[in-house]
Amino acid sequence: MFNLRTPNKAAAAAKARDIYAMLVGSGWDLTLARFKQEMQRKGVSTVGDFMKELRGHWSGKPKTFEDYCRSFRTILAQTFKIEGGRAKFDYVSGGRDAWVAKIDAIKLADVMPSEVNKWRIAFVKKAGVNPVKQRRARITCNSLMRQAKSLFAEDLLAHVTMHRPEKLPFDGVVFYKRESMRYHSTMDIGTLIHDAIRELPREQLKIFLLATMVGLRRNEIDKLQWTAFRWNEGVVVIETTEYFKPKTSDSGGDVAIDPELVALFRGWHAQASGSFVVEADAEPRNDASYAHYRAQRDFEALNAWMRGKGSTATKPLHELRKEFGSQLCAKYGIYAASRMLRHADIAITAAHYLDTKERVTIGMGDLLIMPGNVVPLAEGRVINQQRLDEEGCARRAS
Repeated sequence: MFNLRTPNKAAAAAKARDIYAMLVGSGWDLTLARFKQEMQRKGVSTVGDFMKELRGHWSGKPKTFEDYCRSFRTILAQTFKIEGGRAKFDYVSGGRDAWVAKIDAIKLADVMPSEVNKWRIAFVKKAGVNPVKQRRARITCNSLMRQAKSLFAEDLLAHVTMHRPEKLPFDGVVFYKRESMRYHSTMDIGTLIHDAIRELPREQLKIFLLATMVGLRRNEIDKLQWTAFRWNEGVVVIETTEYFKPKTSDSGGDVAIDPELVALFRGWHAQASGSFVVEADAEPRNDASYAHYRAQRDFEALNAWMRGKGSTATKPLHELRKEFGSQLCAKYGIYAASRMLRHADIAITAAHYLDTKERVTIGMGDLLIMPGNVVPLAEGRVINQQRLDEEGCARRAS
């Protein structure tokens, strides 16, 4: 079957006549070669061909495009069982390149929605029966699909002519229901700040305070320059610089900071040896196609310190920003938190934080009769009297 690719009856009839005439006069091979070149080309187009053509039409950040490609390759590697082993992390001796080449050689026509859907189901099944692991798997699966699917956005495909797939890989593949991303604080932030001041080296302490008390993201901290501090106004300004561009157009803005924090950083500024707030040996790389951080070693060391303090978060540093938002929400409400977090929409803030400026209870606690073996504590907690007696006996025996 030949697709005449025109709604115009006269044009379609003329093309059909030409196809028939050539078929009668020259046979199938020449007719297919002339009129079905595009179909033949698509039949042999590979994932690598598609990405290469698509890259030429990409006008956004190079890192964003590479993130999309990495997610798509991750899905494909698992779908088509392309095991890279440890070699896929070898960026020096060619192991990574060899693994990527195998994925890029996959025929685009073979990446069917049915295969992607099988991968989606298998991905979560691998998490087992643990509800926590299942939740993480669903979140990760959705994230991978969302990024990979972005390669097939209509505004991008509109410019793809050579290697445009007939059937899009994610057509009809449903995402898992969005998981609750609401943050529940489990840390004693006051104690953590005191410990950080006593225990952390200066550069790690700067990172800690910028995340905890200014609510900055990792890249914002990494590329922050001293010119961002408006000492007299008591604010830190997040804006586009030579080395940094905010995450979104709404991510820029002023963040007011405590006078004590202003004084602390002003003292460090007087001793600074460079233009960046967090000093590091590495230079910023604007051309990096991956998340490059000048202060990577200090970020890793701070994450390790946080885990030593009991953090179980996948990204301990980002948990500090969440705690910043949680504290603001509890004290001043969700609107203030949204402004300080520089969210594009208050709905984003509402999805992550509870507006707990004023805690409300049902107010019927006075109707309860306290059991005889429970002693009320001043803070409103209760403790089992029998356990107190047992602990007292144990101390006397020792």
